[in-house]
Amino acid sequence: MNRFPATFEEKMRRLLGGEFDAYIDCYTQPRYNGLRVNTRKISVPEFQRICPFPLRQIPWIENGFYYDGEKVSPSRHPYYFAGLYYLQEPSAMTPANRLPVEAGERVLDLCAAPGGKATELAAKLAGSGILAANDISVSRARGLLKNLEVFGVGNMMVLSEEPGNLEAPFSEYFDKILIDAPCSGEGMFRKDKRMIKAWEEHGPSFFAKLQRNIILQAAHMLRPGGMLLYSTCTFDPEENERIIEHLIEHEPEFRILPISSYEGFSPGMPETTSKKSPDLARTVRIFPHKMEGEGHFMALLKKGDANEGTAACRCTSPAPSQKRVSTVPKELEHFFQDVSWKLQPERLSIHGEKIYYLPEGMPQMGRIRALRTGLLLGELKKNRFEPSQALAMNLTKQEYSHTLDFSSEDTRIWRYLKGETIETDDTPGKEKGWYLVCVDGFPLGWGKLQGGILKNKYLPGWRVMS
Repeated sequence: MNRFPATFEEKMRRLLGGEFDAYIDCYTQPRYNGLRVNTRKISVPEFQRICPFPLRQIPWIENGFYYDGEKVSPSRHPYYFAGLYYLQEPSAMTPANRLPVEAGERVLDLCAAPGGKATELAAKLAGSGILAANDISVSRARGLLKNLEVFGVGNMMVLSEEPGNLEAPFSEYFDKILIDAPCSGEGMFRKDKRMIKAWEEHGPSFFAKLQRNIILQAAHMLRPGGMLLYSTCTFDPEENERIIEHLIEHEPEFRILPISSYEGFSPGMPETTSKKSPDLARTVRIFPHKMEGEGHFMALLKKGDANEGTAACRCTSPAPSQKRVSTVPKELEHFFQDVSWKLQPERLSIHGEKIYYLPEGMPQMGRIRALRTGLLLGELKKNRFEPSQALAMNLTKQEYSHTLDFSSEDTRIWRYLKGETIETDDTPGKEKGWYLVCVDGFPLGWGKLQGGILKNKYLPGWRVMS
């Protein structure tokens, strides 16, 4: 009995020729589980030193590791809640890894949910520049925002717009763009069997129409000299090489760049396109019978040459309910006496009771639907400031004066993550007030201490249910 639709098997026979049997055989092997270290919070060697479960290096991802999903559950360890790593399929780590993002750049992840690629792009920016992470679905964008906040990202815009609605206001604004395009998902058939039924309902042609529009819209948002990485998790040339051919036909200033290689990578297939440009062989195909990962496609492109000067965002003015401030509010200033940051008043923005800290060079946001612009510092209440969960995750232990640091093996960590009040009688002499709760030196959230009892301020929506 066939495990795949007959039309899919016929296509893969044409694409793979003599390798088809090896491809089919790989589906008898279990899927691979991957973990990517958040280098914004911890170095790879330090994480390897403290990691409590066995890891094996993913050879083409310097901060990526395999783990045995049958034996360990990394999502049930406190380090996961501290944002020290992201769980991601190994091949899916490759696009963000191969886009050469540098600190200080303006970067767009156009189809960003759930956040695997966006969190890695943010780590590369190292707290500088701007990351715009967009997803058309508001519900998915909320999940994306949480993942970015867990990772400690503050220099961000989390947007929920049709890509076409971003094209005009962000004309030639970004230095780097990643498009992990919606696709037919053929490369994920082993990981998720439901993808086969979805493929039968919406095949490659359905997604190729979307992809052709998205890549041209993204091209207009990229500055001259900037780079764009297009990726899918599918094998069909209509969604891969032919999309790149479509871009170059309409935007001939784009040229295909080579991608840093790995022995398991396969070259793109120019022969599957109409013009058969040999440059398409610079694109990369990942086949699951050649690598320990699922199927993927990548193309890295550069847009012409850099012009003099910097492109300007044509974003609209800020909404009337949001305003920039000229001085630091006294409640915030009082709290930040215990924070080692030096706040820049011009980067503060107030929306109702909420106060945000915007990245340097942040454009004014107006009619674009944004779930978050900058780092949510907290809320300005009457005569006091209440810090946010996002601020806790953005800080390091060394940046805040009052901390409670528990071992990952201390059962109070799980009580804290569940939202329970916890006793701290083993830490005498600490004055009452706000404390940054840490696990082995890495922040998890806030608590208010009084008389040896810590009132739990861990964000209710993030709490562990069992």
